[in-house]
Amino acid sequence: MKEAIQIRNLTKRFGDKVILDNVNMNVKRGEIYAFIGANGAGKTTLMKLLFGILKADAGEIALLGEPLSQNGSNPVFSQIGNIIETPVFYNNLTAVDNLVIHCHYMGIELGENISETLELVGLTDLNDKKVGEFSLGMKQRLALARALIAKPQLLILDEPINGMDPMGIQDTRNLLLKINKELGTAMLISSHIISELAKMADTVGIIDHGVMLEECSIEEIHKKLQGEDLELEDYFRQTVMGGKRYG
Repeated sequence: MKEAIQIRNLTKRFGDKVILDNVNMNVKRGEIYAFIGANGAGKTTLMKLLFGILKADAGEIALLGEPLSQNGSNPVFSQIGNIIETPVFYNNLTAVDNLVIHCHYMGIELGENISETLELVGLTDLNDKKVGEFSLGMKQRLALARALIAKPQLLILDEPINGMDPMGIQDTRNLLLKINKELGTAMLISSHIISELAKMADTVGIIDHGVMLEECSIEEIHKKLQGEDLELEDYFRQTVMGGKRYG
């Protein structure tokens, strides 16, 4: 079975600055992959390259087994949902109207899908409330609904819990775990809340200054930390800072 995401020797520069340096990544079908790095490490740039928003200087990308073309259409995008950077909506329209427009744009058949998806992410009883009146957390929930509306095989989520209160974060985590378990949806997720990623991840990729430092299963990390009072955040910090190395 082909990987959900396969990246080989990916390099991206902005002028003389190398943003991604010969990066390799493998996201298996059906797994949750936590993509961890500090601000400016290259996470969002890599996600933009996956969708052709940016063009790579070198390297290869395959999504759901299909090589990504940087000079043409990529039908595989219809099987992928995403949240990348701050979600943008039509603020003068309702959540339903925004999703209807998205479905038309993506060629998704309308039906009960919209109301079901809004209920799934906890956006109910909105009546005619405009998106411009939503809190940041509500907009994040709507962005997740938009990413889920086509029942994708792969989700690419950049800071999906940004702006949410603790209850919203917990609800979103439980929702993503449910989708992953019941639908087998593969997920590439980045977040600065590493403790949340630790509760979901099957595999962890650590990137720093455009270099992929490590890619291993969460079970391997737990084995390396056995007997030590450390969490994934500590492991990340020590890996990046070049302190104690494991393995």
